[in-house]
Amino acid sequence: MRFLVTGTAGFIGFHLARRLLEDGHDVVGYDGMTPYYDVQLKRRRHELLGSYPGFAAVEAMLEDVSALTRAAGHARPDVIVHLAAQAGVRYSLEQPHSYSNSNLLGMLNVLELCRAVKPAHFLFASTSSVYGMSDKPEFVETDTTDRPVSLYAASKKSGEVMAHSYAHLFGIPTTVCRFFTVYGPYGRPDMSLYKFVRAIVEGRPIDVFGNGVHERDFTYVGDLVEGVTRLVACVPQTGSPVRASDVTDTLSAVAPYREVNIAGGRTVGLMRYIETIEEILGKKAILNMLPMQQGDVLRTAGSPALLHALTGYRPDTDIATGLRRFIDWYLDEAQATDKG
Repeated sequence: MRFLVTGTAGFIGFHLARRLLEDGHDVVGYDGMTPYYDVQLKRRRHELLGSYPGFAAVEAMLEDVSALTRAAGHARPDVIVHLAAQAGVRYSLEQPHSYSNSNLLGMLNVLELCRAVKPAHFLFASTSSVYGMSDKPEFVETDTTDRPVSLYAASKKSGEVMAHSYAHLFGIPTTVCRFFTVYGPYGRPDMSLYKFVRAIVEGRPIDVFGNGVHERDFTYVGDLVEGVTRLVACVPQTGSPVRASDVTDTLSAVAPYREVNIAGGRTVGLMRYIETIEEILGKKAILNMLPMQQGDVLRTAGSPALLHALTGYRPDTDIATGLRRFIDWYLDEAQATDKG
């Protein structure tokens, strides 16, 4: 199959593109190489993807309609996977306009591209942040998601709504994938795992927000990629919901559109998370306890039941295994980059 994947120089996009290439597919990767974090890491990811004969890279912004059109002309995609976005809850407090440019205007441009290209399936990366400050023991896709507590979450929820309208108006089969705290090798330097490991290795304090009471449903990146690649074949069709006794399908009544959590269904407390990192590194962290930051949520816990009903798969990498894989990568490769 032929894929157009946006955000292939990013953390998740890199891993997904590599999996698709290893499975024998052709991938055109589209990325703006924005300096939100070290572009050197982004270029390293594209360099690795460039070793596969089925990969071609286009370096341009989502706001550039002509570049998107040229990329699609080259890719002739059967499937479009839209991962590129301005990420980060906290950064949205500092640079709100970057979210409107990338996550709203960029999303519109990708949807217009889908309208023109008519892919067999369009997959869009959303986030667990759309569930807001939910206190439910487990977040399911049918929960209310119209009260986000950060601009980042609001921009992703807006993308979901825009995608539904295009699915309805133009018959674009669309799956929204809600990602839950993804981590693993080649992860983003702005995320807590990278920051914690680097600081502990260097003997510096780590900032622990919310006084350490946060809980997260961590999803190892390899598990997430497995879920997304399986969902590619699960093309939404109006009037054909999944039949399973333990789930309610999110298939729209008026469009070939559904939302699916990609989550492990297990929460880990922040302090236990830090303790596991300490155990793997064999070194104690210096803790700088701080109050909760604006836009953060206390807890995420996603139900993988719909993903399992659709694909027969649910993420299963335990936190200790996933953290060790990240730390092995960091000590082997990323640490040298940090020092450089």
